[in-house]
Amino acid sequence: MKKLLLTTSIVALSLCAAFAGDGKSFKEVKTVVTPEEPCRFRDMEWQIDGFYSQFFGSGGSRFHTGPGGGFGINFFFLRYFGVGYEAQWYDNNGTAEHLPVGGNFFLRYPICAWNLAPYIVVGGGAAWDGDCVGYGNVGAGLEYRFTDHIGAFVDGRWFYGNEDFGNAANLRAGMRFAF
Repeated sequence: MKKLLLTTSIVALSLCAAFAGDGKSFKEVKTVVTPEEPCRFRDMEWQIDGFYSQFFGSGGSRFHTGPGGGFGINFFFLRYFGVGYEAQWYDNNGTAEHLPVGGNFFLRYPICAWNLAPYIVVGGGAAWDGDCVGYGNVGAGLEYRFTDHIGAFVDGRWFYGNEDFGNAANLRAGMRFAF
């Protein structure tokens, strides 16, 4: 009985040693992590806009509707939140009119895989030709980035004000340069 127990123990220890190996025969399992594609919409981003603009609507006693254009300067302090300044000129029955002071707050949601960012905008400003007339605006838009620094946008806004300013819809389309 002692011989059988001793033989079984020796065989069991030999098998353990045989299956233990040298530690180098096991494959290491590596997890492959694909890097996330960088987003073209960044934090701390400056933007310069140039756009075509068209006003539609009733207008007030001093504000009339027509085609025009303008420029804007925006700063996104976070990827999703930004502030901006813009100025627009438009045709008022052959006379150039100007909305010189306009400030906006932007809320955008970048879809990085598509280089697309829908956004909403809320703002206001003032226009004057002797008297100051205030206005507000709300709207939504869509921006597409061709590269990290060049994009195109289109948006629609509703401008509202007192009886001198009136109400009008504004459609804009233009180019955006981001830095």
